[in-house]
Amino acid sequence: MKSNATTKFLILPALLFIFGCAPKTPSLVLPVYGVKHLVGNDTVYHSIGNFSLTNQYGETITQETTKNKIVVANFFFASCQSICPVMSSHLTEVQKAFAQDDSVLILSHSVNPLHDTVAVLMAYAETYHAQKNKWHFLTGDKKQIYALAKNDYLVNALEDDGSPEGFLHSELFLLIDSKKRMRGMYDGTDSADVQKLIGDITLLKTESR
Repeated sequence: MKSNATTKFLILPALLFIFGCAPKTPSLVLPVYGVKHLVGNDTVYHSIGNFSLTNQYGETITQETTKNKIVVANFFFASCQSICPVMSSHLTEVQKAFAQDDSVLILSHSVNPLHDTVAVLMAYAETYHAQKNKWHFLTGDKKQIYALAKNDYLVNALEDDGSPEGFLHSELFLLIDSKKRMRGMYDGTDSADVQKLIGDITLLKTESR
């Protein structure tokens, strides 16, 4: 019996050493949206591609701006009187929750860039007390913005003469992780869903990379 006890005392530290030194598999706390495929033994997930747009300060915003950041993205237009004011008001809650956190950005893309100039976006941003370098209202080439919505963020954004305001766009807030992968979709008009988004951002920040 003494011999067995001694053996256990020798084996236990060895097991702890082995498992303690073994490489840890990254743990994903939220799902990854979009098509994924295998390259060799690696899983390659859908991710947000390169872009170049202009914010309310006339600054060029690209994928470099969002590098290693968590991003909340949405689509809107400044003259929208239906869902956009509600969505923008809800984004002020997201901004407030992470006001002191430089790792979280908000990108609001205009689907009416011909009207939504830098000056128009600045006035709109001031209405919602957008923080500089935290919440970017983006304008630019319409084709690029619509393609970005459809192909990268996987939502609708288009001009539609049949709609009351001439444009259609998704009500969703899109959560993008620091590796540019889409990790969540939330109804930007629903207060409960926006609170879930805030919670999921906090959860995402604890994720092993």
